[in-house]
Amino acid sequence: MTEIRTEVLVVGGGLGGVAAALTAARLGRTVVLTEVTDWLGGQLTAQAVPPDEHPWIEGPAAPPGYTELRRRVRDYYRRNYPLRPDAAQDPLLDPGLGIVSRMCHEPRVAAAVLEEMLAPWRSSGALTVLTGYEPVAAHTDGDRIEAVTLAGRHGEREITVQADYVADATELGDLLELAGVEHVIGAEGRDETGEPHAPETADPLDQQAVSWCFALDHRPGEEHVIDRPASYDHWRTAVAPFWPGSQLSFTDVEPITLQQRTWALMGADRAAGEHFDLWQFRRVLAREQFAARAFTSDVTVVNWPQIDYWEAPLLGVDDQARQAALEASRDLSLSFLYWLQTEAPRPDGGSGWPGLRLRPDVTGTSDGLAKTPYVRESRRIKAEFTVLEQHVGVEARPVGAGGEVFHDSVGLGSYRIDLHPSTAGRSYIDIESYPFQIPLGALIPVRVDNLLPANKNIGTTHITNGCYRLHPVEWAIGEAVGALAGFCLDRSLPPRKVRSDQHHLADYQRLLSHTLGIQLAWPEEIRSRPHHY
Repeated sequence: MTEIRTEVLVVGGGLGGVAAALTAARLGRTVVLTEVTDWLGGQLTAQAVPPDEHPWIEGPAAPPGYTELRRRVRDYYRRNYPLRPDAAQDPLLDPGLGIVSRMCHEPRVAAAVLEEMLAPWRSSGALTVLTGYEPVAAHTDGDRIEAVTLAGRHGEREITVQADYVADATELGDLLELAGVEHVIGAEGRDETGEPHAPETADPLDQQAVSWCFALDHRPGEEHVIDRPASYDHWRTAVAPFWPGSQLSFTDVEPITLQQRTWALMGADRAAGEHFDLWQFRRVLAREQFAARAFTSDVTVVNWPQIDYWEAPLLGVDDQARQAALEASRDLSLSFLYWLQTEAPRPDGGSGWPGLRLRPDVTGTSDGLAKTPYVRESRRIKAEFTVLEQHVGVEARPVGAGGEVFHDSVGLGSYRIDLHPSTAGRSYIDIESYPFQIPLGALIPVRVDNLLPANKNIGTTHITNGCYRLHPVEWAIGEAVGALAGFCLDRSLPPRKVRSDQHHLADYQRLLSHTLGIQLAWPEEIRSRPHHY
């Protein structure tokens, strides 16, 4: 076994993990960053999910590092791709022209840009990045984590990393379980939290659907039909009680009203009541943005309602059940693709688009599916402070009040409370929320002194996770965590002391706002405006 000593260990290389590692390194700390796949970036890259963002993302309220990431993505395309002159000169270049975001782009471009951002710190020796490693043990002493043991996924020798501070940036909050950190899974009950949209009583197995995304292009006249998945007949006939029919269909429910709606793959007929084209929804490369004949097809990422897997949870079950659920999620995605290629109704009256082609090069895999599933919900710490629907939800707040103002704000975010159908048989919960702050209390476990959450594992509930789980918020959480670890090391203070002492808290918030340029409060004219898609 190899042993490493560092000041800050960040386990999990998603956006929160990268932001935490980068911020701590910039503040002069030694950092080890680990990631189970070979790509950093989590939901933006390995999970192949174009960014879900708020309307003010191009302004100063965005996390500074996230703004830098977005700028570098645009510059990457300008440097390396044959953009049309007008697209290249557009300061708000959108390579994919996807509907979901103001800037949709290929996952591997974001992975390359994140490597660029970390490069100087890796060269200086301040940052060590270990890809292909996952945590298998946490070594504790009382209320501290002394070290974490990591195993290579390809038989490499185990590595034990000793650290002063440990950030859990894994997608499922793995360290919380390994280290015995008090945490919650699934849905809290209304009888506990008072949240209007929570179930009446707690259900740990009520967890949001996961989605195994994949990338496609379209080559008319060619044949790219995959082998018929073994589970295809199951998905053709399975109907959830809250869904209008099989998921192998263009019919689903509108998340806000729960009314039935119909999509089209391409060429939606709005007059006939069809929703917009699925093809454009999460398109990451639009041919029209590039020189003529540079690309023979658009590239789109399938992260659509049809591939939401809700039959079984990932947490609160044994490893065998979790693996079975992951395999079923993959099977659902492949079955939907096969249906698109062979049976989906076309506007011309025919069936199927056999020219739909998986793009393994876009996802960095051998099969065209993302490296890992899109996980919307994690284990969550029992925190000193838990964000409730009553703090951010429009219906749960006094009229026009805006989001709760937290004295210990460490960053900002905004998104609707957006919960996908769950493993407990609940449909969408998609309700308005106000632009919100990230309170420091939600980053501090009730007991453990040196573990900090840096992903979707902060002190939110099942309900408020629905607006704190998106790309820029995860980055903002990571920035706050990296800065907190650096600040605590500088002052020899535990994180809970920073929050409980108004002078320490003020100094930490000055580090965030003055040194790092992080905004801690929304302008009043925005704070009281509900987030709209």
